[in-house]
Amino acid sequence: MSTNKQLRIISPNGHLGFAPTKEESFKLGAATKPDYYCCDSGSDDIGPAPLGADKSVGMYDWQVHDLELMLLAAREQGVPMIIGSSGDTGSNSRVDMYVQIIKDLAKKHSLANFKLAYFYSEVDKEYVRGKIRDGVQIEGLDGRSSLTLSELDKTDRIVAVAGVHPFIKALDMGADVIIGGRSSDAAIFAAPAIREGYPEHLSYYLGKVLECASFCAEPYAAKESVIGTISHEDVKVTAMHPDQRCTVASVAGHAMYERSNPFFEYFAGGMLDMTNCHYEQYDEKTCRITGPEFVPIDGKIKVKLEGAGKVGEKYIGIAGIRDPYSIKHIDKVIEWSKNQVAEMAAGREYFIDYKIFGKDGVMGEMEPVKDFKSHELCVVVEGVAETKELAEQVTLMATRQIFYARLPEVKGTAGTASFVVDEMLRCTPAYEWTLNHVIPVDDPLELFDVRMIEVGN
Repeated sequence: MSTNKQLRIISPNGHLGFAPTKEESFKLGAATKPDYYCCDSGSDDIGPAPLGADKSVGMYDWQVHDLELMLLAAREQGVPMIIGSSGDTGSNSRVDMYVQIIKDLAKKHSLANFKLAYFYSEVDKEYVRGKIRDGVQIEGLDGRSSLTLSELDKTDRIVAVAGVHPFIKALDMGADVIIGGRSSDAAIFAAPAIREGYPEHLSYYLGKVLECASFCAEPYAAKESVIGTISHEDVKVTAMHPDQRCTVASVAGHAMYERSNPFFEYFAGGMLDMTNCHYEQYDEKTCRITGPEFVPIDGKIKVKLEGAGKVGEKYIGIAGIRDPYSIKHIDKVIEWSKNQVAEMAAGREYFIDYKIFGKDGVMGEMEPVKDFKSHELCVVVEGVAETKELAEQVTLMATRQIFYARLPEVKGTAGTASFVVDEMLRCTPAYEWTLNHVIPVDDPLELFDVRMIEVGN
């Protein structure tokens, strides 16, 4: 057990590089000399396309900005910096990109030599195929059935979601900076606390409350820094922005907002039970939390796998409608458009979707429009097909046919759509989640190879 009374970790951004970290609150937090600088850089909330296409959704310059803030502060203070799920997805190419950014920043600022650890999270499909053929059950999550070879064949890229173990190993190796592949959001923060001897139940709760940075504070403000403090008895979280506070309501609300059962969070080897959490206002800007429990799960450790597979090429079209009669009968307009696409693309596979946005609300495809009071609508058309040519054709046809819809009681060329985008917008290809499963492993480091290099001027 650590003899230190407390450990302090700064979380500057709930998703590094997704939008730039706000510098004022970060500098206020850095001035308090935290023990660790930790940040999550990824999420599956962004959908399967970035993983499948192996690209980032954050701008490169924003990612450099956030890494630079953290690196300079951590190196000046001489404390560790930890990044998980590098480059949004934690794929190997994103880890390599972040490692190179750290090298470039070290050279730019003439930093003294330091140890940089990194690990990859991508999993070879053949490794997974071998497990299935050996009779290993790779269980599905969120209602999915166990993984089959046919589902695996549809997959272009797989990442394993790391727990605390590769981060702890890197710290044991003497790392000053850690660049991680795909990781559990909370594990990035829990790892240093567990390594330094703080209780697992409080360490995992610390990670849970810090992972989204200022989302646990009020009033709402993103990309602001917060500091989590763990002792052997409690966790405290403090907002750094001058106008934000971590309150009982904001912290409890954040801890419970994103799960079907809001009181439980699962990790490799155990489960965080927040049923008996107690929240109290410690001071004006700080909430104190006690009472979480960590319940070990018997049996093998299971690691989550995320996989994405390409569905087809994708285009977007946009139509604006101001004609009151067309707005009132928008369901018939969409039905006409769909039928015209079906006639044009008969015998070929495609997917078409309509999202209808109006000033009084948002509707999904073909939902009733009774009492819809907007004076204008925006229809976003999404077309997907195996080839770029067919995807563009079905999207263009669907968008233009909104203008040409044949409605009863419309006489002459009154027109329906006031504006149609004829130039289709080509998008990243469409992908789907093919894996949301857990695979049993004998060693929690089995899928994560931790490497170390020395970086400096």
